[in-house]
Amino acid sequence: MLLKDSKVAIIGAGPVGLTMARLLQQHHIDVTVYERDKDPQARIWGGTLDLHKDTGQKAMKKAGLLDAYYDIAVPMGITVTDEKAKPLFTKAITDENRYDNPEINRNNLRTLLLGSLWEHTVVWDRKCTDVKVSDGQWQILFENGTQASADFVIGANGGMSGIRKYITDTAIEETGTMILQGDLPQPEIQYPELYRLCNGNRLMAAHEGNLLVINPNNNGNLAYGVIFKIPDKTEYNFQGEESIRQFLLERFSNWGELYQQLFQLTSSFRSLPTRKLPLSKPWKTSRPLPVTLIGDAAHLMPPFAGQGVNTGLMDALILSENLTCGKYESIQAAVNDYEQQMFIYASEAQRASSENEIEMRHPDFSFRQLIG
Repeated sequence: MLLKDSKVAIIGAGPVGLTMARLLQQHHIDVTVYERDKDPQARIWGGTLDLHKDTGQKAMKKAGLLDAYYDIAVPMGITVTDEKAKPLFTKAITDENRYDNPEINRNNLRTLLLGSLWEHTVVWDRKCTDVKVSDGQWQILFENGTQASADFVIGANGGMSGIRKYITDTAIEETGTMILQGDLPQPEIQYPELYRLCNGNRLMAAHEGNLLVINPNNNGNLAYGVIFKIPDKTEYNFQGEESIRQFLLERFSNWGELYQQLFQLTSSFRSLPTRKLPLSKPWKTSRPLPVTLIGDAAHLMPPFAGQGVNTGLMDALILSENLTCGKYESIQAAVNDYEQQMFIYASEAQRASSENEIEMRHPDFSFRQLIG
């Protein structure tokens, strides 16, 4: 086996990095995951994730976790309204589609994956600042002054990964879209009218280039995202929660009172300009030691086709199979084949996401166009 006597380091304990660790440990490979979060209880911001049957769920099945995912994840229908909160269309959950892409809270998915790993696999409070070659190994440097060594490094630490310099000089690009995320705890108590309107479904509304997507069941919170094209970047230098709230109330002033109240009741916001790492030119083939990227570190893309985490889980599935199948003569050969495959399917995922992004920002866009 290629990795029989090798130490593997995975940088990043997101769903892709943890799944990669699980798939390698099934073959008794020595793998350690280094994560910047202080501990496993650190909250992960963002909406729920939905793992698709033909990508993310395949990786979970290989990891022996698909049934556990189904036990935790929540099948969700879709309700589309106009800007005044008048329902226009509903796509219900049926026996036939309930397992297509059920939604799971990010923190719950992390807990599931952590529980599948050997004890002490993840080392917390380790923000990677650099990797260097020394004495025939990778030396991994962390912000807190500690170091670690490995024979093979897999970067799974997101779109701003510093490991990427050994692999590509391609720069991250902003796509021109802003997402403002908000959370409302105990929505059935704090905002029962909107909670009832959702009726367990994701709720979506679009009007004149402004989009609102609401998930009423994100581990006890109602989580939502507001999406719009950025006409002038200098216009959006938000200073705290209140500045975001006032911006939303003004931008959505012609929307219904139900949505206005949502912004007024929200206590915490997060702004997120969308970015992309184009797969427009080949990666470097000359590397000092085996190293590669998976997940957002490899192919960051906007979330408008639901492909990001699913593409990353396909990375973990294909790379782990290449490293353990006995077909390749070296780690780098297994990595090269994975990267060649990844460029094809990840480029297609990026293309689909970009097409949806352009379509969604059009003033006449309706969510029914995407739902069918």
